[in-house]
Parts: sequence; C-alpha cells; structure tokens
Amino acid sequence: MTGATPGLAPADVPAGHRPVICGLGMTELGKVYGRSAAQFAAGAVRLAAADAGLAFGDIDGLLVSSGVTNGVHLELAQDLGLHDLSLLAEMQSYGSTAGAMVQVASMAVMSGMASTVACVWADAPLRQGLSAAASYSAARQVPSGWRGLAAAAGLASANQRYALAARRHMERYGTTNDQLGAIAVAQRNWAALNPLAQLRDPITIEDYHASRWVAEPFRLLDCCLVSNGGIAVIVTTADRAAGLRQPPVWVRGWAQAHPGHSGRRFDDFGLVTGAATAGPAALAMAGIELADIDVVELYDCYTYTVLVTLEDYGFCEKGEGGPFAASGVLGPDGKLKVNTGGGQLSSYYMWGMTPLSEAVIQARGQGEDRQVAQHELVLVSGNGGILDHHSTLILAAAS
Repeated sequence: MTGATPGLAPADVPAGHRPVICGLGMTELGKVYGRSAAQFAAGAVRLAAADAGLAFGDIDGLLVSSGVTNGVHLELAQDLGLHDLSLLAEMQSYGSTAGAMVQVASMAVMSGMASTVACVWADAPLRQGLSAAASYSAARQVPSGWRGLAAAAGLASANQRYALAARRHMERYGTTNDQLGAIAVAQRNWAALNPLAQLRDPITIEDYHASRWVAEPFRLLDCCLVSNGGIAVIVTTADRAAGLRQPPVWVRGWAQAHPGHSGRRFDDFGLVTGAATAGPAALAMAGIELADIDVVELYDCYTYTVLVTLEDYGFCEKGEGGPFAASGVLGPDGKLKVNTGGGQLSSYYMWGMTPLSEAVIQARGQGEDRQVAQHELVLVSGNGGILDHHSTLILAAAS
C-alpha cells in the first residue's frame, strides 16, 4: 500500500493560500428521471457556483467524473461556457474519486496553477420502469479479460465481490449479521433526520433480518442505494473565499492508498483496506490525532465497508468492528458521529460525493435536525474498486 503525504501540505503555505471548499451544489437526488449524467453535472456546478456567490468567469479549473454510465467528459466545460481554463481533466478512481479530486484541486490552488476549481461527479443509471438492480446492471459494461473469467465463474457484480470480503472478515474475526445490521439501523436513524434522504422510515434489527438476501452474507439492507443526480464542490484559496457567500471549509489534510488487491492467495483482501495507510497519512498532514476528529463521514457501499474502515482508521481494534458497531456507538445518540446524513445505505448514492457533501454540510453547521454540535474537524473517506482504492480528507470548520 501507499499513503505518503505529498511534499506540499496546507501548513507549508501562507494562510491565505491554503485550500478551502467554498461552494457545494447538489441537484435533485434519487429517482429523478429525464436528465443525463452530463445534465446533472452541469446543474451541480451551476448550483455550487451560486452557493458560493461566484460568477462562472471566476472558475478557472474543472475536474469531472462519472459513475457506471460514464456520461460526464471534458466537453462539460463547453456545455457550461467555461473558457481559458488553467486546469481541466477527467478523473476516475471509482468511489475514491471525489476525495482525489479535492486533493488535486487543493494542490492546484496552493501552487497557483489555478485559483478556483470546480469538482463534479454525476451519474444517471436509474431508468423509469426498471428496478434499481436492473438499471444498474444495464449500465455496467460486460467484463473482459481476467475479470471476464471471474464473471464466468459467477463473480459478476460488486455485490458478490464485496460479499467475499465480508465473509472473510466474518470467518477470521467472528463478525455477525447482527453486527452488520446495527450499522444499517444506525444510519437509517440518521437518515430520518435528513430531508434529502431517499429512505427515512426507521428500521429495526428485525426489519434488517427480514430483508431479502442479495449476495450472502449481504441482505438488501446491507447494500447501498442506486441514485441519479450530481454533486459538485468548488475549491479555492482562503483569501479568495473571504468575501464569498458561505463559510469556508478548510482542507487540512489528505492522502490516498491503492492496495491493488489481485485476489492471490495469502493476501489481506477483506481484512485490511487502504484506510489503514491513507488515514494516518492524512491525519499527519493535518497535524492532528484521530481523537481530535468530531465527525466521521465514511464511504458505505455496504455495511461491511463501514465496519472495516472504522477498524483501519483506528476507531477500534482490528477484528473488533462488529462489537463496536453493535454497542450503539454509531447512531444519533451514540458517541461517534458517523454518516450523519444516512450515507449511501439510506440517503443517496453519489459515490464519494455522498460522504463529502455531508461533511461540508456538517462543517458549515448547516445540518439542521441532524447537525452535530461539535463539528470542527471532519474525516471523510472514499473507497473504490473492490477495496482497491482509498482516499481520505480532513476538513475543518471555519474558525
């Protein structure tokens, strides 16, 4: 794994040149039809600029990404009427992309390569009249090469591959479905407080066990939603953000890790993720300890992903994620404020933009009924591939 912090960190530059998130744009999310991924992306960037109080001419950088439909490309700059950009790129590291985009944008504004960078992710896999599973499957490409062999053997979806990872954790550490279910219940309790959430009705552990199997050991309530929509953030410098509409959210630290699990024998697939190296590296860049974190927004494509990420960041010992989750520590009344909007399990599935958007909302103090009282430091994770890619951000509220 990798995880070393880059040479240039926010603390290394004058305070006015340090990166902040100044704008957040969120389109309608969920079962929203009639728009392409590119249209959602354009709408999200426009909303982010309006949120910040920026004119479009102020944006001189654009980073774009899309989900399974691969519908957002460099042409988005032309669609938006953006000209003479200093930075323009497509990025893709799956669920870790949002965090990676903010990292690249932060380095760009710190170095002076660009002054104001929009980062946008959008997707539109849902189709009217089709189930979420059918829509998502139709949007995915048929695997080829080595992955094609695995698909021919029955490992054709992320559900099945993550199920293997979860089963290995269960076999090694005794993790149970009750413990996974506790995560689903806790996050639904958060979603009940979030007006943007797709699923807000509270659930019990009995409801969890009554939900159908998807890929054992995963039941339906272990698995994330499928959503249409787009989310964008705008990164600029502290000096540039000073006169804008929203309180700045400081980007204090970041790191990536790309384990590249190959499925070979004797590796640590399912037991350890990139969070184990990216987390400490991001904290070191920010100059803080894990105990300083107030709010935790984790990539939660599955309940298991929450559990193993909590372990790898060090919130509990390796192998103790199950008992930790079942202790009641994760819900609105719990000690550790995790996935405060309901996450991808209950709120909306915008890949890494789901935890990032909620982190910005919390750091600004704009979470309304779900707002965490102490929200100075927020940890954000992204997970991509099948535990192959990881990004960590440390965000800080305006002082």
